Amino acid sequence: MGENVPTVFPASSFNPRADADALHKAMKGFGTDEKALISILCHRTCDQRASINLAYKAAGYGKDLESALKSELSGCFEKLMVALCLPIAEFMAREVHHAISGMGTNEDTLIEVLCSGTNQEICEMNAAYQRLYGHPMEKDIKGDTSGEFELLLVSLVQGQRDENQAVDVYEARTDAHLLFQAGAAKIGTDESVFHSILASRSWPHLRQVISEYHNMNGHTLERAVKAEFSFNAERGLLTILQCAKNRHEYFAHRLHHAIDGLGTNDRNLIRIIVGRCDVDLNNIKQEYERKFSRSLQADVSGDTSGDYRRALLALLG
Repeated sequence: MGENVPTVFPASSFNPRADADALHKAMKGFGTDEKALISILCHRTCDQRASINLAYKAAGYGKDLESALKSELSGCFEKLMVALCLPIAEFMAREVHHAISGMGTNEDTLIEVLCSGTNQEICEMNAAYQRLYGHPMEKDIKGDTSGEFELLLVSLVQGQRDENQAVDVYEARTDAHLLFQAGAAKIGTDESVFHSILASRSWPHLRQVISEYHNMNGHTLERAVKAEFSFNAERGLLTILQCAKNRHEYFAHRLHHAIDGLGTNDRNLIRIIVGRCDVDLNNIKQEYERKFSRSLQADVSGDTSGDYRRALLALLG
């Protein structure tokens, strides 16, 4: 899978108070200096942005950074800048809340965030959710989903995935056999076996299970999931398998989906770029080009405009 490479790197000689002052100055008085906002918020890592947020609060300008940005900006540019000023776990917790609380549920967002997440990301998100909304994320997920999909998400929200990076081929073979017995080998499906293995085993282990399953049975584990599950449960399980095989490619597809077709899904575009720019957005860019024979920058550029476009391109490096 190779090393994760971000597109945003720590600013050297970083001074959060100086950045906070510069942001305040950019928004003070008549008009806003959007270029100054982009030059700071799009060129700091999430830890640095969190420090700026705290420094801004401490400086006593009368409002916090989020409120200041909201009162000065609008549209997608505002949403992007606000996303950048929040701690990443809080931003993701808000995204999950939005996916659950609107009219109907946005299952795509729940699948993307929870099925691709690492334990640490999910645990921090749980804590942020509890702080923001006064009850556990799990409670809202249970209230808003049902059936196999609910059971899968509830398993994932525990953040209990094994983190041992070593792979025992014998254990992977055993899991592959259990999955076959629970699905293709019988009439009906023992769904809990799929959930417990796909929600709790390490990513490298799952990669091995996928390969063992194919070797043993001559058909893919993906095909088994499609045959045994439907709708959201199927999409969730397939996402886990995609992330085990190649997480960068999964996000490249998600970005392409957000950009391609009629209109842009700006919410998804912002969430993925903000969520991944500190982690592996460089790898995702490479996968994007490999899959779609176009650069992600070119597609983002062709689909957005103004300060919003400039900010996204700055984050894309």
